[in-house]
Amino acid sequence: MKKKVQLVLGSGGARGIAHIGVIQRLLEEDYEIVEIVGCSMGAVVGGMYSAGHLEAYTEWLLKQSKTDVYRLFDITFSLHGLVKGDRIFQILEEMAGKHDIEKLKIPFTAIATDMHSRTEVHFNEGNLFKALRASTGIPGVFTPIADSGRLYVDGAVLNPLPVDVLHRRKDASIIAINLNGAIESDIIAIPQPQPPDEEKAPAFWTRIKSYFEKAQDDAAEKKEPETIETKAEDPVPVTVPTFSMFELLSASYDASLDKLAAMTLRENPVDMIIEIPRNTCSVFEFYRAAELIEVGRKQYDKAMAKQKRED
Repeated sequence: MKKKVQLVLGSGGARGIAHIGVIQRLLEEDYEIVEIVGCSMGAVVGGMYSAGHLEAYTEWLLKQSKTDVYRLFDITFSLHGLVKGDRIFQILEEMAGKHDIEKLKIPFTAIATDMHSRTEVHFNEGNLFKALRASTGIPGVFTPIADSGRLYVDGAVLNPLPVDVLHRRKDASIIAINLNGAIESDIIAIPQPQPPDEEKAPAFWTRIKSYFEKAQDDAAEKKEPETIETKAEDPVPVTVPTFSMFELLSASYDASLDKLAAMTLRENPVDMIIEIPRNTCSVFEFYRAAELIEVGRKQYDKAMAKQKRED
């Protein structure tokens, strides 16, 4: 008899591709996934699996070059966000077809946040891709979705690791995947081949690509400590690490996610937590799919080995 598992897939941008590697290992280890709750990118991966199209989605991700990824950003420069996000979900719906969540073979819930009421919204029925788009609206990056008097943004705003949404089954274990794990120095790095004749992007897209690459470089760059002047009565200089604007915003958001996830886990213990290090990649590096899937597989094996030592 297969071992049953209820799966919680957390938020974290492109790091969410690591969810695919974890799911691959679970299936290889003869687990049966009987329920999925996902937030943001965790909702996308979980929704595609529940709809039976994760393999096709994975194959598509593995073909995406850096230029391909940036071309998927339908830039709007509106007051509500930088990217509309419609283009990618049109592609996913064309890939998988239309689905109603309540008719999926595997029970699935996507988490979003309603900014008008400042409450969580649990999508467990209705159009799948509408729910996924609502769950992934990173504030300030993707434009929010307005529907029926509600304004939906990323579910991570209130619940980045929604283990509390599950109703524990006696015949299943709960496994949660946290995409904001502690920084690790031994992250696998697999060189990503670029197409030999990658298309030349128009000047507009080149500027957009440069913008995102600059933001990613700023966030990843190691900076020398900066000296801050102190008051005359306390002349000992203090050194602190410098932060770019993007890095400061990202670090602040991550700190909030960490706090929320930790609180949720304290109140809702799980049978196993799989940590994907936050330094695995930056938010928009979806073109590193092969590497990210491998990280997910590796972190699954690490978590499983730790659990066996503790049993």
